[in-house]
Amino acid sequence: MQTFLIAGGAGFIGSHLCEKLLNDGSKIICVDNLITGSRNNIEAFKNNSNFIFIKYDITQNLKLPDEIDGIFHLASPASPNKKSPRSYITYPIETLLANSIGTYNLLNLAKEKRARFVYASSSEVYGNPSVSPQDESYFGNVSPNGIRSVYDEGKRFGEAMTMAYFRKYDLDTRIMRIFNTYGDRMQKDDGRVVSNFINQAIKDRPITVYGNGSQTRSFCFIDDLIDGITRLMISDKAKGQFLNLGNPDEYTIIEMANIIKNLTKSNSEIVFEQLPEDDPLKRKPDIGKAIKLLGFAPKVALAEGLKKTIEYFKHN
Repeated sequence: MQTFLIAGGAGFIGSHLCEKLLNDGSKIICVDNLITGSRNNIEAFKNNSNFIFIKYDITQNLKLPDEIDGIFHLASPASPNKKSPRSYITYPIETLLANSIGTYNLLNLAKEKRARFVYASSSEVYGNPSVSPQDESYFGNVSPNGIRSVYDEGKRFGEAMTMAYFRKYDLDTRIMRIFNTYGDRMQKDDGRVVSNFINQAIKDRPITVYGNGSQTRSFCFIDDLIDGITRLMISDKAKGQFLNLGNPDEYTIIEMANIIKNLTKSNSEIVFEQLPEDDPLKRKPDIGKAIKLLGFAPKVALAEGLKKTIEYFKHN
């Protein structure tokens, strides 16, 4: 039986990863300070003898007696919406520390345990890209001091730290740049576009589009992302690699608003507000590297994934 530590394991993505690995027969040590994660996300696992939850802040040095085969570092606020109480705009210092000191602490733990290490970076390392789609060779167009920099530069630093441990200590590290992901267990107040639009639509409230809605995003259903994450951990070809994980299908924000409005049969009006500072105008991953290295391929169509997500929000 393999043992995995999942930092940020009570979050949206982390809890799905816990579930997947438990179902595969692994032992899970879930670490989360619950700033943006939720005990509700891991409630179903609490009586599983292979699941351990530790409420802890990874910016503090973590000591564990257990042997660990792999560490997933998913611990960081991720929402850019300043209106959300869970956003990295609300927790700027915590976001920077989770991706700097937190990454350092977990890398040291991986080095001590001789464990594989997967760092959850983000498409935000590309900033407001001047090329599309974005592949891993693109260095990005990032403001180092803008309002989003606490996340963008935090993730870029985390990548640099991870690669330093790979190069200096030959630590088995892997980096995933996660693009927009949606699905059940998203927090309704996380301020992200899918959760915002669904919650507004099912309540027949105005659907809020920032800017003119022409900016684009790609949307990956959570099941597909988790498949990619687990493939990244187990692949013997992925040591020292960094790659995009997401769905390359691209939609404008106004298209997404109308798709959700139609799927929910909503009477909501679509309204427009000012585009936030440093909001990227394009976001589309080139996943060729993940296809080649991992055999990764998203399978869930947008309408199918949105229907499942809408049902989740209706019942929660």
